[in-house]
Amino acid sequence: MPFQRVCALSDIEEPGALRVELDDVDIAVVRFEGEVYAIEDLCSHAEVPLSEGEVEEFGGAPTIECWLHGSCFDLRTGEPTNLPATEPVDVYPVRVDGEDVYVDTEADGSLPLAAGE
Repeated sequence: MPFQRVCALSDIEEPGALRVELDDVDIAVVRFEGEVYAIEDLCSHAEVPLSEGEVEEFGGAPTIECWLHGSCFDLRTGEPTNLPATEPVDVYPVRVDGEDVYVDTEADGSLPLAAGE
């Protein structure tokens, strides 16, 4: 998997999201409760940047909320956790090495949940 550096860890608020524009996709790099996630930065319902939304827990899942209509997306899977969104968004593997955050945008866009989740 070809990871590429997308930002410094200190560039992302805790909790919060940072929009990163890459050649092939725009992603939101998100920090929540000590974890770092990468999710497609485009709501599947209204096509607005998710990186502008609130990062919070919703229904027991770490989520990012679309600011326009309030749909939340699970940061681990990209699945919407409430309406009006019904389609998932892509999520990408993340690796943190010291202060550097790397994302693999060539992954298939979905990540399996760990056993027990």
